[in-house]
Amino acid sequence: MDDQAEELRSLLGNEKTGKKNGHKTRIIAITSGKGGVGKTNIAVNMAIAYAQLGKKVILIDGDLGMANVNVLLNVVPQYNLMHVINHQKKMGEIILDTEYGIKFIAGANGFSKIANMSVEELEYFAKEFASLGNADIIIIDTGAGITNNVTQFVAAADECYVVTTPEPTAITDAYGIIKILTTELLNKNLNIKLLVNRVHSADEGKRISERIITIVGQFLNYKVEYIGFVYDDPSVQTSVIRQKPFMAVNPSSKPSVCLKHIVGRIEKSELGDDSNVSNFLKKFMSGKKKR
Repeated sequence: MDDQAEELRSLLGNEKTGKKNGHKTRIIAITSGKGGVGKTNIAVNMAIAYAQLGKKVILIDGDLGMANVNVLLNVVPQYNLMHVINHQKKMGEIILDTEYGIKFIAGANGFSKIANMSVEELEYFAKEFASLGNADIIIIDTGAGITNNVTQFVAAADECYVVTTPEPTAITDAYGIIKILTTELLNKNLNIKLLVNRVHSADEGKRISERIITIVGQFLNYKVEYIGFVYDDPSVQTSVIRQKPFMAVNPSSKPSVCLKHIVGRIEKSELGDDSNVSNFLKKFMSGKKKR
């Protein structure tokens, strides 16, 4: 793994991989400690909220086990990242345009093979992935829980949003994933923020977030920022059944307004000079656990 990471660093230093592209790309990983907290719904609708601001957005389904972004978008991807890794397609050929102003890339089992690529395969993939560098925002919907793919996505992204709900099991699992991310990853510059989904009031969201933030600070000596909450609302379930994102079905609903506020807060935070797809790939290859 270390040799492959070094190879990729060298490859991405090549002008052909797009390192000289000065365009900054904010790369966000959205994850959770358990399934069923609405993580994918948040990822999809956050992407649409960004698109409504006029941003160029790419949404990547990084849940390699139970990919379902395409279900919420009601699209059937013919190709995925695996086709790029296998030299069957170029990156531009697997990107799907959607009716919501965002582009979508199906993940399949693509990223899981990167660690075993040859130098030639790495060079090809790095060049293809670098073609995403014109995007303003790349949002990665990771799998729930802890897997190597999840931790690598989180370690490589500019920001990680941990989604939880007021349910006790979700709160416990949110703390659990934050603990693993902050204690077992080599990247000590993680930018983890907390998003509380399905709340019934702003006070509930604040109370849940403060509980987690306090415990994380006390036992892990790490500061987690509360980025905001999303209301529990019947419109969300209705949109899922219709396979249409709630930001598109009802942009004035409470959940939609919440996500607009969250995106506004995100946009107020500055991007580092190394926020780009080339640096993401470098960190992805080296973002393994200490184990």
